[in-house]
Amino acid sequence: MKKLALILLIGFASVKTFAQTNIAAKDAAKHIGEEVTITDKIYGGKFLAGPGLTLLDVGGAHPNELLVLLIKGDDRKKFTGNPEETLKGKAVTITGKIIDYKGKPEIIITETTQIKVTETK
Repeated sequence: MKKLALILLIGFASVKTFAQTNIAAKDAAKHIGEEVTITDKIYGGKFLAGPGLTLLDVGGAHPNELLVLLIKGDDRKKFTGNPEETLKGKAVTITGKIIDYKGKPEIIITETTQIKVTETK
């Protein structure tokens, strides 16, 4: 019986992991606290050397971005090149949990697999 319960628990956890909600970047603010998948363009970004943060603007150029992607210093090291340069102008698919940062939707990127280039624009 315990084995069955364990198998069911693993099965439900797997479904939860793969059950991402696909949304448009313009709807990100309506999905705070949810794990989502968004496909849109990276319009720009910047690296803040002091705190070691990378900010990427999705769906529009700053200050009119629809969503911000935040990559912290240790996670930035996982990327080849500088994400604010290598991803600029590219259509990407982003997966992650949306948080609210000072009234704007944001996804914290901790793994390179959360951003997949879908095409170059």
